[in-house]
Amino acid sequence: MGAFPNTQPLFLSLAQQLRERIESGEWAVGERLPTEGTLASSYAVGINTVRRAMSRLVDEGIVVRRQGSGTYVSTRGSSRRRPTIGVIVPSRSYYFPAVLDGISEVADAAGATLRIASSEYDDALEIRRIREHLASGCAGLLITPTLHLADPTSRLDLLRSLPIPVVLMERMPTDGAPDDRLSAVGTDVVAGGYAAVRHLATQGRRRIGFLGRCDTASADAAWRGFQRAIEDLALPDVSEAVVRRRTWDRTALAEYASRARTAHLDGIVCLGDREAAALLPRLREVGISTPEEIALVAYDDEEAAEAPVPLTAVSPPKREIGRLAASTLLRHLTSDGDRSAVRILLQPVVRMRASSATREARVLQPLA
Repeated sequence: MGAFPNTQPLFLSLAQQLRERIESGEWAVGERLPTEGTLASSYAVGINTVRRAMSRLVDEGIVVRRQGSGTYVSTRGSSRRRPTIGVIVPSRSYYFPAVLDGISEVADAAGATLRIASSEYDDALEIRRIREHLASGCAGLLITPTLHLADPTSRLDLLRSLPIPVVLMERMPTDGAPDDRLSAVGTDVVAGGYAAVRHLATQGRRRIGFLGRCDTASADAAWRGFQRAIEDLALPDVSEAVVRRRTWDRTALAEYASRARTAHLDGIVCLGDREAAALLPRLREVGISTPEEIALVAYDDEEAAEAPVPLTAVSPPKREIGRLAASTLLRHLTSDGDRSAVRILLQPVVRMRASSATREARVLQPLA
């Protein structure tokens, strides 16, 4: 048998090879596959690897297991082996490339085709993209909707009404009934805001400010996490240094730097990377050094490592979001109408860099 690439887990490579053999007609619809032991010997892999590969093909509807009989090529899977999945993200250049990588990994392993489009954070364009995906025959939709720019209830109702399965990415429906059937996979942004404060507190910082946005999808949740951590950790409430704006220009950043000096801050949580990087020179202008006097933690971890002072950052699990969203949608596509709604929240990690470290430590610090 052919050698396996080392770019993905072994069971995914085995599933891909078995899938290709089935699709080539080597095993006909309804035919029993070789036993797990035979396949393990043929491919020189362990039984557990074969079982995981078979479970993947079962989830995709390509094969079925029959108790006490064996594994057979599925009749219902024959028409569903290569579904086309529509994907709509707000941007293909910032934050979401890693999400798309995760989607592609799962889709490639499943033999699915992707149709990827960007809404460019444009509400009208997003609706057009949805219509285009439906018209092109997409079997399911992965989408990060612009809920913070449109009427969220109306947009979610639209997605619920679509004739194909939908899984939200990095957005959670909060307007529906407890038995809402809309699936979603996202980052626990509240936990991220909380973790940023906890990290600063463990570094000995006590007077912590918040420089945030109020017009992004994660803005409110990150702020709530910050506020709760200040309370839970019994840190001083420096309310004059908790500032949220739609945009942060040079003047606003300079004013905040002066406010940080007056309030005697020793830590700041910034939403997001670009705002934190732009704040660094403004802090220097008022005589504040980073991290000696003030430690910074950014949120996003897209450009944090490239800042003049590499920024400690809350890092969402973007690739895993894509993987889980794609896997969830594929399960919906093979469920024959019995689609159990899925809601998954993943916690981010804090990646420590120079902006909050007093020494040269570079560690990956998980949420406590």
